Amino acid sequence: MKKVFCAALGTETNTFSPMPTSMDSFKSNEYFPAGTYPDRSGFYGAPLCVARRRAAEFGWQVQQGLITSAPPGGITTRATYEALRDELLNDLQQALPVDMVLLSLHGAMVADGYDDCEGDILARVRQMVGPQAIIGAELDLHAHLTRQMVEQANVLVLFKEYPHTDILERAEELVDVCARALEQQVRPVPALVDCDMIVPIHTTREPGKRIVQHLQSFEGRNGVLTVSLAHGFATGDVPEMGTRVLVYTDGDAAGAQALARQLADELIAQRDTLQVPYRSIDEAIDEALAFNGGPVVLADRPDNPGSGAPGDSTFVLRRLIERGVQNAALGPLWDPVAVRIAFDVQPGATLPMRIGGKIGPLSGDPVDALCTVKALVPDLIMTGLGNAPVPMGDAALVNVGGVDVVLTTLRNQAMNTDLFSQLGCDITTKKIVVVKSAQHFHASFSKVAAHIIYVGGQGVATPEWHTLSYNKIKRPKWPIDR
Repeated sequence: MKKVFCAALGTETNTFSPMPTSMDSFKSNEYFPAGTYPDRSGFYGAPLCVARRRAAEFGWQVQQGLITSAPPGGITTRATYEALRDELLNDLQQALPVDMVLLSLHGAMVADGYDDCEGDILARVRQMVGPQAIIGAELDLHAHLTRQMVEQANVLVLFKEYPHTDILERAEELVDVCARALEQQVRPVPALVDCDMIVPIHTTREPGKRIVQHLQSFEGRNGVLTVSLAHGFATGDVPEMGTRVLVYTDGDAAGAQALARQLADELIAQRDTLQVPYRSIDEAIDEALAFNGGPVVLADRPDNPGSGAPGDSTFVLRRLIERGVQNAALGPLWDPVAVRIAFDVQPGATLPMRIGGKIGPLSGDPVDALCTVKALVPDLIMTGLGNAPVPMGDAALVNVGGVDVVLTTLRNQAMNTDLFSQLGCDITTKKIVVVKSAQHFHASFSKVAAHIIYVGGQGVATPEWHTLSYNKIKRPKWPIDR
Protein backbone atom coordinates (compact mmCIF):
# COMPACT_ATOMS: atom_id res chain seq x y z
CA MET A 1 0.00 0.00 0.00
CA LYS A 2 1.35 3.42 -1.00
CA LYS A 3 1.40 6.20 1.59
CA VAL A 4 0.12 9.62 0.51
CA PHE A 5 0.55 12.74 2.65
CA CYS A 6 -1.84 15.69 2.13
CA ALA A 7 -1.53 19.19 3.58
CA ALA A 8 -2.35 22.82 2.80
CA LEU A 9 -1.01 26.26 3.66
CA GLY A 10 -2.12 29.32 1.76
CA THR A 11 -3.05 32.94 1.48
CA GLU A 12 -2.92 35.53 -1.31
CA THR A 13 -0.63 38.44 -0.50
CA ASN A 14 -1.11 42.04 -1.60
CA THR A 15 2.30 43.48 -0.83
CA PHE A 16 0.84 47.00 -1.00
CA SER A 17 -1.79 46.28 1.65
CA PRO A 18 -1.42 47.83 5.12
CA MET A 19 -3.09 44.75 6.68
CA PRO A 20 -0.43 42.28 7.93
CA THR A 21 -1.41 38.62 7.84
CA SER A 22 -0.90 37.15 11.31
CA MET A 23 -1.42 33.82 13.05
CA ASP A 24 -4.88 35.00 14.04
CA SER A 25 -5.66 35.57 10.34
CA PHE A 26 -5.22 31.84 9.79
CA LYS A 27 -6.73 30.52 13.00
CA SER A 28 -9.86 32.66 12.74
CA ASN A 29 -10.39 31.58 9.12
CA GLU A 30 -9.36 27.93 8.59
CA TYR A 31 -7.01 25.95 10.80
CA PHE A 32 -7.10 22.14 11.00
CA PRO A 33 -4.14 20.42 12.69
CA ALA A 34 -3.03 17.01 11.46
CA GLY A 35 -5.83 14.46 11.36
CA THR A 36 -8.68 16.87 12.11
CA TYR A 37 -9.94 17.98 8.68
CA PRO A 38 -13.67 17.13 8.35
CA ASP A 39 -15.14 14.82 5.72
CA ARG A 40 -16.03 17.54 3.24
CA SER A 41 -14.54 19.42 0.37
CA GLY A 42 -13.39 23.01 0.44
CA PHE A 43 -11.01 25.49 -1.17
CA TYR A 44 -7.77 24.21 0.37
CA GLY A 45 -9.08 20.77 1.29
CA ALA A 46 -9.83 19.65 -2.27
CA PRO A 47 -6.73 17.46 -2.93
CA LEU A 48 -7.21 15.74 0.43
CA CYS A 49 -10.91 15.21 -0.29
CA VAL A 50 -10.17 13.58 -3.66
CA ALA A 51 -7.33 11.47 -2.26
CA ARG A 52 -9.55 10.19 0.56
CA ARG A 53 -12.38 9.34 -1.81
CA ARG A 54 -10.12 7.49 -4.26
CA ALA A 55 -7.76 5.85 -1.75
CA ALA A 56 -9.30 2.39 -2.12
CA GLU A 57 -9.17 2.64 -5.93
CA PHE A 58 -5.45 3.44 -5.88
CA GLY A 59 -4.48 1.36 -2.86
CA TRP A 60 -3.38 4.43 -0.90
CA GLN A 61 -3.03 5.10 2.80
CA VAL A 62 -3.86 8.80 3.13
CA GLN A 63 -2.47 10.83 6.00
CA GLN A 64 -3.55 14.43 6.64
CA GLY A 65 -1.14 17.06 7.86
CA LEU A 66 -1.88 20.70 8.65
CA ILE A 67 -4.56 22.37 6.54
CA THR A 68 -4.81 26.11 7.08
CA SER A 69 -5.54 29.27 5.11
CA ALA A 70 -6.03 32.97 5.70
CA PRO A 71 -8.09 35.51 3.74
CA PRO A 72 -6.09 37.59 1.28
CA GLY A 73 -4.20 40.38 3.02
CA GLY A 74 -0.87 42.06 3.41
CA ILE A 75 2.51 40.44 3.92
CA THR A 76 2.46 37.45 6.27
CA THR A 77 4.60 37.98 9.35
CA ARG A 78 7.81 35.97 9.41
CA ALA A 79 6.94 34.31 12.73
CA THR A 80 3.53 33.23 11.40
CA TYR A 81 4.82 31.79 8.15
CA GLU A 82 7.73 29.95 9.69
CA ALA A 83 5.57 28.51 12.49
CA LEU A 84 2.91 27.20 10.09
CA ARG A 85 5.44 25.98 7.54
CA ASP A 86 7.37 24.13 10.24
CA GLU A 87 4.15 22.62 11.62
CA LEU A 88 3.33 21.26 8.15
CA LEU A 89 6.89 19.93 7.73
CA ASN A 90 6.83 18.35 11.18
CA ASP A 91 3.60 16.57 10.24
CA LEU A 92 5.34 15.29 7.12
CA GLN A 93 8.34 14.16 9.18
CA GLN A 94 6.03 12.14 11.40
CA ALA A 95 4.51 10.47 8.34
CA LEU A 96 7.78 9.49 6.62
CA PRO A 97 8.48 7.54 4.55
CA VAL A 98 5.84 8.55 2.01
CA ASP A 99 5.41 7.77 -1.67
CA MET A 100 3.52 10.94 -2.57
CA VAL A 101 2.84 14.41 -1.21
CA LEU A 102 -0.28 16.30 -2.36
CA LEU A 103 -0.38 19.94 -1.34
CA SER A 104 -2.92 22.72 -1.67
CA LEU A 105 -1.10 26.04 -1.85
CA HIS A 106 -2.02 29.43 -3.25
CA GLY A 107 0.96 30.47 -5.30
CA ALA A 108 0.98 34.16 -4.33
CA MET A 109 1.84 33.95 -0.64
CA VAL A 110 4.54 36.39 0.45
CA ALA A 111 6.00 36.58 3.94
CA ASP A 112 8.54 38.87 5.57
CA GLY A 113 11.81 37.55 4.17
CA TYR A 114 10.15 35.13 1.72
CA ASP A 115 9.08 36.35 -1.73
CA ASP A 116 8.19 32.79 -2.79
CA CYS A 117 6.64 30.92 0.14
CA GLU A 118 5.38 28.10 -2.06
CA GLY A 119 8.80 27.58 -3.61
CA ASP A 120 10.30 27.49 -0.13
CA ILE A 121 7.74 24.91 1.07
CA LEU A 122 8.14 22.71 -1.99
CA ALA A 123 11.95 22.80 -1.76
CA ARG A 124 11.87 21.75 1.90
CA VAL A 125 9.35 19.01 1.17
CA ARG A 126 11.53 17.70 -1.66
CA GLN A 127 14.57 17.65 0.62
CA MET A 128 12.61 15.56 3.14
CA VAL A 129 10.99 13.02 0.82
CA GLY A 130 13.84 12.56 -1.63
CA PRO A 131 13.96 12.53 -5.43
CA GLN A 132 11.83 9.41 -5.96
CA ALA A 133 8.65 10.57 -4.21
CA ILE A 134 5.96 12.29 -6.27
CA ILE A 135 5.11 15.86 -5.22
CA GLY A 136 1.98 17.48 -6.61
CA ALA A 137 0.28 20.75 -5.74
CA GLU A 138 -2.95 22.51 -6.65
CA LEU A 139 -2.58 26.27 -7.06
CA ASP A 140 -4.78 29.30 -7.54
CA LEU A 141 -4.55 30.76 -11.04
CA HIS A 142 -3.48 34.07 -9.48
CA ALA A 143 -0.16 32.46 -8.59
CA HIS A 144 3.32 33.80 -9.13
CA LEU A 145 4.37 30.66 -10.97
CA THR A 146 8.07 30.57 -10.10
CA ARG A 147 10.78 28.39 -11.53
CA GLN A 148 11.59 27.07 -8.07
CA MET A 149 8.03 25.83 -7.68
CA VAL A 150 8.14 24.07 -11.04
CA GLU A 151 11.58 22.58 -10.38
CA GLN A 152 10.72 21.16 -6.96
CA ALA A 153 7.31 19.62 -7.78
CA ASN A 154 6.53 16.81 -10.21
CA VAL A 155 3.14 18.26 -11.13
CA LEU A 156 1.46 21.62 -10.55
CA VAL A 157 -2.18 22.10 -11.57
CA LEU A 158 -3.80 25.53 -11.45
CA PHE A 159 -7.47 26.45 -11.43
CA LYS A 160 -8.69 27.26 -14.93
CA GLU A 161 -11.86 29.21 -14.09
CA TYR A 162 -12.18 32.75 -12.72
CA PRO A 163 -14.26 32.79 -10.54
CA HIS A 164 -12.79 29.54 -9.25
CA THR A 165 -15.71 27.19 -9.84
CA ASP A 166 -13.45 24.26 -10.77
CA ILE A 167 -11.45 23.70 -7.56
CA LEU A 168 -12.60 20.10 -7.14
CA GLU A 169 -12.16 19.31 -10.85
CA ARG A 170 -8.57 20.54 -10.80
CA ALA A 171 -7.89 18.49 -7.66
CA GLU A 172 -9.15 15.45 -9.57
CA GLU A 173 -6.83 16.34 -12.43
CA LEU A 174 -3.87 16.68 -10.05
CA VAL A 175 -4.58 13.36 -8.37
CA ASP A 176 -5.01 11.55 -11.70
CA VAL A 177 -1.69 12.74 -13.14
CA CYS A 178 0.19 12.17 -9.88
CA ALA A 179 -1.26 8.67 -9.53
CA ARG A 180 -0.11 7.78 -13.04
CA ALA A 181 3.33 9.22 -12.32
CA LEU A 182 3.54 7.21 -9.10
CA GLU A 183 2.86 4.02 -11.03
CA GLN A 184 5.43 5.09 -13.65
CA GLN A 185 2.78 5.12 -16.34
CA VAL A 186 3.81 8.69 -17.29
CA ARG A 187 6.86 10.90 -16.74
CA PRO A 188 5.68 14.51 -16.39
CA VAL A 189 8.06 17.00 -18.00
CA PRO A 190 7.30 20.74 -17.58
CA ALA A 191 7.73 23.82 -19.73
CA LEU A 192 7.16 27.29 -18.29
CA VAL A 193 6.89 30.40 -20.48
CA ASP A 194 6.62 34.00 -19.25
CA CYS A 195 4.21 36.18 -21.26
CA ASP A 196 5.84 39.42 -19.99
CA MET A 197 2.41 40.75 -19.04
CA ILE A 198 -0.11 40.66 -16.22
CA VAL A 199 -3.69 40.00 -17.31
CA PRO A 200 -6.36 38.48 -15.05
CA ILE A 201 -8.88 36.83 -17.38
CA HIS A 202 -12.60 36.66 -16.67
CA THR A 203 -13.61 33.20 -17.87
CA THR A 204 -17.32 34.09 -17.57
CA ARG A 205 -17.14 36.01 -20.85
CA GLU A 206 -15.32 35.88 -24.16
CA PRO A 207 -12.55 35.51 -24.99
CA GLY A 208 -11.88 33.99 -21.55
CA LYS A 209 -14.35 31.14 -22.02
CA ARG A 210 -12.79 30.22 -25.32
CA ILE A 211 -9.27 30.33 -23.86
CA VAL A 212 -10.16 27.75 -21.20
CA GLN A 213 -11.67 25.45 -23.83
CA HIS A 214 -8.58 25.93 -25.97
CA LEU A 215 -6.22 24.97 -23.14
CA GLN A 216 -8.24 21.87 -22.34
CA SER A 217 -8.37 20.80 -25.98
CA PHE A 218 -4.66 19.85 -25.83
CA GLU A 219 -4.90 17.74 -22.69
CA GLY A 220 -4.92 13.99 -23.24
CA ARG A 221 -3.62 14.31 -26.79
CA ASN A 222 -0.11 13.90 -28.23
CA GLY A 223 1.32 13.16 -24.81
CA VAL A 224 0.09 16.40 -23.20
CA LEU A 225 -0.82 15.67 -19.57
CA THR A 226 -2.05 19.02 -18.27
CA VAL A 227 -1.97 22.69 -19.28
CA SER A 228 -2.23 25.59 -16.84
CA LEU A 229 -2.42 29.35 -17.26
CA ALA A 230 -1.24 31.46 -14.34
CA HIS A 231 -2.97 34.82 -14.70
CA GLY A 232 -0.64 36.19 -12.03
CA PHE A 233 -1.37 38.59 -9.16
CA ALA A 234 -0.60 42.20 -10.00
CA THR A 235 -0.57 43.55 -6.45
CA GLY A 236 2.21 41.20 -5.41
CA ASP A 237 5.53 42.99 -5.91
CA VAL A 238 7.82 39.97 -6.33
CA PRO A 239 10.38 39.17 -9.04
CA GLU A 240 8.35 36.54 -10.90
CA MET A 241 4.95 38.22 -10.86
CA GLY A 242 3.08 37.95 -14.14
CA THR A 243 1.09 35.82 -16.57
CA ARG A 244 2.72 32.48 -17.42
CA VAL A 245 1.88 29.27 -19.26
CA LEU A 246 2.78 25.86 -17.82
CA VAL A 247 2.60 22.67 -19.89
CA TYR A 248 3.37 19.10 -18.80
CA THR A 249 3.95 16.36 -21.35
CA ASP A 250 4.79 12.70 -20.95
CA GLY A 251 8.56 12.81 -21.33
CA ASP A 252 8.59 15.23 -24.30
CA ALA A 253 10.49 18.33 -23.20
CA ALA A 254 10.65 19.83 -26.71
CA GLY A 255 6.94 19.27 -27.25
CA ALA A 256 6.09 20.86 -23.91
CA GLN A 257 8.24 23.92 -24.67
CA ALA A 258 6.77 24.35 -28.16
CA LEU A 259 3.18 24.19 -26.92
CA ALA A 260 3.82 26.52 -23.98
CA ARG A 261 5.44 29.05 -26.33
CA GLN A 262 2.56 28.74 -28.82
CA LEU A 263 -0.07 29.33 -26.14
CA ALA A 264 1.86 32.26 -24.66
CA ASP A 265 2.14 33.92 -28.07
CA GLU A 266 -1.60 33.45 -28.66
CA LEU A 267 -2.38 35.13 -25.33
CA ILE A 268 -0.03 38.03 -26.03
CA ALA A 269 -1.68 38.59 -29.41
CA GLN A 270 -5.12 39.06 -27.84
CA ARG A 271 -4.13 40.78 -24.61
CA ASP A 272 -6.06 43.98 -25.34
CA THR A 273 -9.32 42.05 -25.57
CA LEU A 274 -8.68 40.41 -22.18
CA GLN A 275 -8.67 43.62 -20.14
CA VAL A 276 -11.65 44.35 -17.92
CA PRO A 277 -13.68 47.48 -18.85
CA TYR A 278 -13.62 49.46 -15.60
CA ARG A 279 -15.85 52.47 -14.92
CA SER A 280 -15.33 55.36 -12.54
CA ILE A 281 -17.70 55.42 -9.58
CA ASP A 282 -19.98 58.07 -11.09
CA GLU A 283 -19.90 56.44 -14.52
CA ALA A 284 -20.95 53.16 -12.90
CA ILE A 285 -23.78 54.78 -10.94
CA ASP A 286 -24.97 56.64 -14.04
CA GLU A 287 -24.98 53.43 -16.08
CA ALA A 288 -26.79 51.53 -13.35
CA LEU A 289 -29.50 54.16 -12.92
CA ALA A 290 -30.02 54.38 -16.69
CA PHE A 291 -30.33 50.61 -17.04
CA ASN A 292 -33.90 49.41 -17.48
CA GLY A 293 -34.40 46.92 -14.65
CA GLY A 294 -32.35 45.55 -11.82
CA PRO A 295 -30.61 44.68 -9.72
CA VAL A 296 -27.49 46.12 -11.29
CA VAL A 297 -24.39 44.76 -9.52
CA LEU A 298 -21.38 47.06 -9.14
CA ALA A 299 -18.12 45.26 -8.35
CA ASP A 300 -15.94 47.47 -6.14
CA ARG A 301 -12.64 46.09 -7.40
CA PRO A 302 -10.27 48.59 -5.68
CA ASP A 303 -11.52 47.57 -2.22
CA ASN A 304 -11.75 43.84 -2.88
CA PRO A 305 -10.76 41.93 0.29
CA GLY A 306 -10.08 38.99 -2.02
CA SER A 307 -7.12 40.96 -3.36
CA GLY A 308 -5.88 41.98 0.08
CA ALA A 309 -7.75 45.28 0.43
CA PRO A 310 -9.13 46.21 3.87
CA GLY A 311 -12.75 46.12 2.72
CA ASP A 312 -13.57 49.34 4.58
CA SER A 313 -13.44 51.81 1.68
CA THR A 314 -16.20 54.42 1.61
CA PHE A 315 -15.74 55.94 -1.87
CA VAL A 316 -18.71 54.18 -3.50
CA LEU A 317 -20.95 54.41 -0.43
CA ARG A 318 -20.33 58.14 -0.10
CA ARG A 319 -21.27 58.83 -3.73
CA LEU A 320 -24.46 56.77 -3.43
CA ILE A 321 -25.49 58.83 -0.39
CA GLU A 322 -24.43 62.16 -1.90
CA ARG A 323 -26.41 61.40 -5.06
CA GLY A 324 -29.49 60.37 -3.09
CA VAL A 325 -29.61 56.80 -4.40
CA GLN A 326 -32.11 55.10 -2.10
CA ASN A 327 -32.84 51.60 -3.34
CA ALA A 328 -29.34 50.19 -2.94
CA ALA A 329 -27.34 47.68 -0.91
CA LEU A 330 -23.61 47.37 -0.27
CA GLY A 331 -21.41 44.77 1.36
CA PRO A 332 -19.47 43.47 3.03
CA LEU A 333 -17.96 46.55 4.64
CA TRP A 334 -15.43 45.59 7.30
CA ASP A 335 -15.98 47.60 10.46
CA PRO A 336 -15.75 45.67 13.76
CA VAL A 337 -16.31 48.82 15.83
CA ALA A 338 -19.55 49.75 14.06
CA VAL A 339 -20.77 46.14 14.34
CA ARG A 340 -20.13 46.15 18.07
CA ILE A 341 -22.18 49.34 18.45
CA ALA A 342 -25.01 47.87 16.36
CA PHE A 343 -25.10 44.78 18.58
CA ASP A 344 -25.23 47.01 21.66
CA VAL A 345 -28.35 48.90 20.53
CA GLN A 346 -30.22 46.04 18.77
CA PRO A 347 -32.45 46.18 15.63
CA GLY A 348 -34.80 49.13 15.26
CA ALA A 349 -32.47 51.65 16.86
CA THR A 350 -31.43 54.79 14.98
CA LEU A 351 -28.24 56.52 16.06
CA PRO A 352 -25.28 58.48 14.69
CA MET A 353 -22.51 56.14 13.57
CA ARG A 354 -19.11 56.38 11.92
CA ILE A 355 -18.90 53.83 9.09
CA GLY A 356 -15.76 52.56 7.34
CA GLY A 357 -12.68 54.51 6.28
CA LYS A 358 -10.58 53.43 9.23
CA ILE A 359 -7.42 51.82 7.87
CA GLY A 360 -5.74 54.46 5.73
CA PRO A 361 -6.02 57.11 2.98
CA LEU A 362 -6.93 54.52 0.34
CA SER A 363 -10.00 53.61 2.40
CA GLY A 364 -11.44 57.13 2.11
CA ASP A 365 -12.85 59.20 4.96
CA PRO A 366 -15.35 57.64 7.37
CA VAL A 367 -19.03 58.20 6.65
CA ASP A 368 -20.66 59.97 9.60
CA ALA A 369 -24.45 59.68 9.45
CA LEU A 370 -27.60 58.58 11.20
CA CYS A 371 -27.93 54.81 10.83
CA THR A 372 -30.85 52.50 11.48
CA VAL A 373 -29.92 49.02 12.64
CA LYS A 374 -32.10 46.57 10.68
CA ALA A 375 -30.73 43.09 11.49
CA LEU A 376 -27.99 41.28 13.39
CA VAL A 377 -26.47 37.83 12.87
CA PRO A 378 -23.74 36.55 15.19
CA ASP A 379 -21.01 34.48 13.52
CA LEU A 380 -22.45 34.73 10.02
CA ILE A 381 -21.15 32.04 7.63
CA MET A 382 -21.19 32.89 3.92
CA THR A 383 -21.09 30.18 1.25
CA GLY A 384 -17.76 30.42 -0.55
CA LEU A 385 -15.98 28.85 -3.49
CA GLY A 386 -16.50 25.12 -3.73
CA ASN A 387 -19.33 25.56 -1.20
CA ALA A 388 -16.70 26.04 1.51
CA PRO A 389 -17.95 27.93 4.59
CA VAL A 390 -16.54 31.46 4.81
CA PRO A 391 -16.62 33.03 8.29
CA MET A 392 -17.68 36.67 8.30
CA GLY A 393 -17.83 37.10 12.08
CA ASP A 394 -20.64 39.06 13.68
CA ALA A 395 -22.63 40.90 11.00
CA ALA A 396 -25.06 43.80 11.06
CA LEU A 397 -27.36 45.27 8.42
CA VAL A 398 -27.70 49.01 8.80
CA ASN A 399 -29.39 51.60 6.64
CA VAL A 400 -27.32 54.73 6.08
CA GLY A 401 -28.65 57.47 3.83
CA GLY A 402 -31.03 55.05 2.14
CA VAL A 403 -28.40 52.38 1.46
CA ASP A 404 -28.55 49.00 3.21
CA VAL A 405 -24.99 48.17 4.29
CA VAL A 406 -23.74 44.79 5.52
CA LEU A 407 -21.10 45.37 8.20
CA THR A 408 -18.84 42.50 9.30
CA THR A 409 -16.16 41.86 11.89
CA LEU A 410 -14.08 39.56 9.67
CA ARG A 411 -12.64 40.49 6.27
CA ASN A 412 -13.76 38.50 3.26
CA GLN A 413 -15.04 39.41 -0.18
CA ALA A 414 -18.64 39.00 -1.33
CA MET A 415 -18.90 35.53 -2.84
CA ASN A 416 -22.53 34.54 -2.34
CA THR A 417 -25.88 36.30 -2.18
CA ASP A 418 -26.49 34.65 1.20
CA LEU A 419 -24.23 37.35 2.62
CA PHE A 420 -27.26 39.63 2.24
CA SER A 421 -30.16 37.18 2.53
CA GLN A 422 -29.10 35.87 5.94
CA LEU A 423 -29.61 39.42 7.23
CA GLY A 424 -33.03 39.70 5.60
CA CYS A 425 -31.85 41.92 2.75
CA ASP A 426 -33.54 40.87 -0.51
CA ILE A 427 -31.17 42.14 -3.18
CA THR A 428 -33.57 41.17 -5.97
CA THR A 429 -35.67 44.18 -4.94
CA LYS A 430 -32.73 46.61 -5.16
CA LYS A 431 -31.82 48.82 -8.07
CA ILE A 432 -28.10 48.79 -7.24
CA VAL A 433 -26.08 46.21 -5.31
CA VAL A 434 -22.43 47.02 -4.60
CA VAL A 435 -20.20 44.05 -3.82
CA LYS A 436 -16.65 44.29 -2.55
CA SER A 437 -15.17 41.74 -4.92
CA ALA A 438 -13.27 41.58 -8.19
CA GLN A 439 -14.86 38.55 -9.85
CA HIS A 440 -15.60 35.74 -7.39
CA PHE A 441 -19.02 37.29 -6.73
CA HIS A 442 -19.99 36.45 -10.31
CA ALA A 443 -20.76 32.76 -9.77
CA SER A 444 -23.59 33.54 -7.34
CA PHE A 445 -24.65 37.13 -8.02
CA SER A 446 -24.89 36.68 -11.80
CA LYS A 447 -27.90 34.43 -11.16
CA VAL A 448 -29.93 37.42 -9.95
CA ALA A 449 -28.16 40.37 -11.59
CA ALA A 450 -29.78 42.06 -14.57
CA HIS A 451 -26.50 43.79 -15.39
CA ILE A 452 -22.93 43.81 -13.97
CA ILE A 453 -20.53 46.76 -13.93
CA TYR A 454 -16.89 46.66 -12.85
CA VAL A 455 -15.73 49.74 -10.91
CA GLY A 456 -12.14 50.99 -10.89
CA GLY A 457 -10.47 53.90 -9.15
CA GLN A 458 -8.33 54.33 -6.06
CA GLY A 459 -7.85 51.69 -3.41
CA VAL A 460 -5.41 49.13 -2.04
CA ALA A 461 -6.47 46.68 -4.79
CA THR A 462 -6.75 49.24 -7.58
CA PRO A 463 -6.66 47.86 -11.12
CA GLU A 464 -4.70 50.98 -12.11
CA TRP A 465 -1.42 49.18 -11.54
CA HIS A 466 0.72 51.89 -13.11
CA THR A 467 0.00 53.97 -9.99
CA LEU A 468 1.69 51.41 -7.71
CA SER A 469 5.34 51.67 -6.64
CA TYR A 470 6.88 48.39 -7.77
CA ASN A 471 10.45 47.63 -6.72
CA LYS A 472 10.95 43.94 -7.47
CA ILE A 473 8.98 42.89 -10.55
CA LYS A 474 10.65 42.18 -13.87
CA ARG A 475 10.20 45.16 -16.22
CA PRO A 476 8.89 45.96 -18.74
CA LYS A 477 5.57 44.28 -18.10
CA TRP A 478 2.42 45.04 -20.06
CA PRO A 479 0.11 46.92 -19.34
CA ILE A 480 2.04 48.49 -16.44
CA ASP A 481 4.64 49.53 -19.02
CA ARG A 482 2.79 50.30 -22.21
